[in-house]
This record gives sequence, C-alpha cells and structure tokens, in this order.
Amino acid sequence: MRLNVHALQAQLASGQGALIRYPENRRYFTNFISSAGFLLVTRERALFQTDSRYIEAAQAAVPAGIEVREAGALDAKVLQELKIERLSIEASHTTIAALHGLEKICTGVEIDTRDFLDDAVGALRAVKSRDEVEKIIRAQRIAERALEKTLAMIRPGVTEREIALSLDFNMLSMGAQALSFETIAVSGENSSRPHGVPGDRQVRAGDFITMDFGAVVEGYHSDMTRTVAVGSVTAEQRKVYDTVLAAQAAMLDGLRAGITCAQADALARDVIEHAGYGKFFRHSAGHGVGLEIHEPPFEGPRSQEVLRAGNVVTAEPGIYLPGQFGVRIEDMAYLTPTGIENLTQAPKELLVL
Repeated sequence: MRLNVHALQAQLASGQGALIRYPENRRYFTNFISSAGFLLVTRERALFQTDSRYIEAAQAAVPAGIEVREAGALDAKVLQELKIERLSIEASHTTIAALHGLEKICTGVEIDTRDFLDDAVGALRAVKSRDEVEKIIRAQRIAERALEKTLAMIRPGVTEREIALSLDFNMLSMGAQALSFETIAVSGENSSRPHGVPGDRQVRAGDFITMDFGAVVEGYHSDMTRTVAVGSVTAEQRKVYDTVLAAQAAMLDGLRAGITCAQADALARDVIEHAGYGKFFRHSAGHGVGLEIHEPPFEGPRSQEVLRAGNVVTAEPGIYLPGQFGVRIEDMAYLTPTGIENLTQAPKELLVL
C-alpha cells in the first residue's frame, strides 16, 4: 500500500506543518477510523495522536512511517517539537470556534487558513490507487446484487419506502459496512424530484421508479442510479428514457483524462439540449466518488478543473418533467491513461417490470 503521507510531505515547505483532523482525510492518510485524533505532517515527520480509547488499535493499523502517540489534544509542545512555524489547516472543515481554539494553542505559530491544504489533500484523494478502486468495485457489486433482488419485489401496491428498505436491507445483508447515503426510491410524479425522499406513495402501473443508492466497503462508497418502469410506458416516457441513455453513453464515450469537468458535463448536456429537454436537466453531470460520496472532481458546466487518470467519477445525466416523471441513469467510471473502465455492470436498457 502506498504511503499517501509522503505525497503531502513533498508539498510542504521547511517549517510548514499540516494539521489533518477531518475524519475522511485522517483515514486516507492513516488507514485508521476513530472519532478522535489528529495527524501532524511536516517535511520530515508525520505524527498521529489519539486518546487512550484508540491507541492500541491505532498502533496496529497506522502504517509504518507515521508515528503513533497517545495524547488527548493538540498542544503547543508538539508544534515546538516538530519545529512548526506555519500551520496549514483544513479551512473548509474548520469552524470559527475551532479556529479560535487553535489560535489560543498556536502561540507564535502562523495559522494558514488559505485553501492550500484542502486543495493538496483533495487532489491526492481524487487520484485513486488500484487498491482503492477495487474497494469501490466491491461496494458496487453489492449494490448491483441488491438491486437484482429488489427488482423482484417491485409491483403495483408496493410503496417507495418499501423499495428503499429492500435495497438497504439487501446491501447490508450482502456485506456492505454502511450505506453510501440515504437511499432514494421515488415513483410516478415523485420521480421528477432528483433527490426525492421515499414515502408512502404506492407504485402504480405506468410509473417510472428511480432508485439512487450505494454501498460502503472499507470506507469506500459506490453510487448508481437506475430507472425502471412498471407495466407499460408511454411514447414520451420512452423518448425521455432513450434521451438520457444516449446522453450517458455520449458522456462515457467521451470521458478521458485531460478534458475539463465542464467539457465532461457538456458531453451529456449537449445531447439532452439537442433533444429539447435542456431546461429539465437540473444538476451537474457527475462527481468524484471515494471515501466520500461526493468529492472532487465535480463535473459541472462551469468547472475548469481538469480530469486526471486515476479519478473515479459518476456519469449521471437526468431529465425531470415537473409533476410528471423523471429519469436518471448513473454509472461510475475509472479514468485510465487511455480511456475509462466502467465500474458499473448493471443493465441500462429500459426495463418494464
């Protein structure tokens, strides 16, 4: 396993320290989960400190190259020991109260609240190792098997909540350590809401059902969306579904390292706009997936961030007709130096149950 902290150390100047407290960032560098602890990184040293509840487990899990020490909280002594003159913090994850607390501790140490550390860690996490990708794949296979079982129980009269609970139960019983997020299962007119909440609405013949869900394996998330029909579909439903499917195919065909996130978004958006549904595609075309369900890079129409080999991103165009129905289809793609590897195997052709 690569030691991710080395890549961060290479970006630090002499006298500069990096304070890592955000749980997902701590896990990324230390391979250890806890509700308490922090990582201090300088060019020369990396030190993980946690309290007595976690010290034994941390000593067993944290990779060699990172010192592990029992301590309750950050104090000025450890900053002096590591010869830190300027401390970069995770600005986007630091509250005003936490910043004031640091200012009391860091006497004589400059606190760097710029985006340096957020950007540096975000860029490292966005490029996945093969080991990370394999965890995402394992999570995705669990989600796909859960979908297969859930499809067998969908029929008129079943509620949205029952569909969501079926997906959740199946993922957890099949080995998911957690759910990636609160499962979305919406039907009929409710499917026009991209992030609708499953309720007591009963499925009816002629409905579209949109299911957005994912599993977690060793901290890594999966994310997929499938839209299925019950009983029959109208000509307009089929047209919208085929348009979304064509938009997703165009995006997956054009995704590659070196294009911007805005260009990636346009691959799908242009197809939908050409079909006359542009104003009904109301979110970005995708996002990064990893230790968090939404993480960089974000494939939106205004993002000039460049996609890189190693990124795992979703391709999830959608069309949502208010008060009628919606369609979203979502896969995850791993960007390679020569193209992509689609991590999602579930069928996408329109399924009428």
